[in-house]
This record gives sequence, C-alpha cells and structure tokens, in this order.
Amino acid sequence: MTKQTTSTLTKADLIEEVLNVTELPRKESETIVETIFESIIAALQKGEKIEIRGFGSFRTRERRGRMGRNPKTGEKVEVPAKKIPYFKPSKELKDFVNNATAHTAAGDSQNS
Repeated sequence: MTKQTTSTLTKADLIEEVLNVTELPRKESETIVETIFESIIAALQKGEKIEIRGFGSFRTRERRGRMGRNPKTGEKVEVPAKKIPYFKPSKELKDFVNNATAHTAAGDSQNS
C-alpha cells in the first residue's frame, strides 16, 4: 500500500489566490473570501440551501437525538438532536476531481 501525501488548501491560500487573480489589495481579497464564508454560514443557520452550479450544494441535515455513553465512566448520556452541515458535490466537480490532469490541461489551454 502506498502512502498518499496531501496538502491542505487554507483560507489564507484562497485569499492569496483572489489577490493574484484580481490584483486587488490584500484587505479587499480577505473581505471577499470572508463574505463568501459568512454568507454560506448565515444561509445554513437559517435552514436555507446553497447551490453553486458546477460545484455543489450545501444544506443542513437533522441528526436525531440518541442515548450515548460516557467513555470514562460508562454512564449513559442523552445526546440531543442537532443540525449538521452537509455538502453534496455536483457531477461536474466529481468529474473534475476524477480527471484532475485532463481538467488542469483544459484549464491551462483556456487561459492561454
């Protein structure tokens, strides 16, 4: 079995990408990225669905309450119902991920 190394794209990386593509000042690039995240969070808090064509959709799912167990004491504990965020990728995103080299080459040829 081969060990797969992956890197992580952070919010700072996204801000840097906006900065490079738009050539806006760093503060404005930060505001753009923060506004997108804040808008998604606010919509999810209101129970709204967010749909981004070609990327995917965000929504919340209801998780039922249940009886759990305290791992230290073994005591039964009631775990309350809660909402959890859920992301469903679009078919296009799945295709891009599975054909990453083809997508990168296509993106490069469009930018030339």
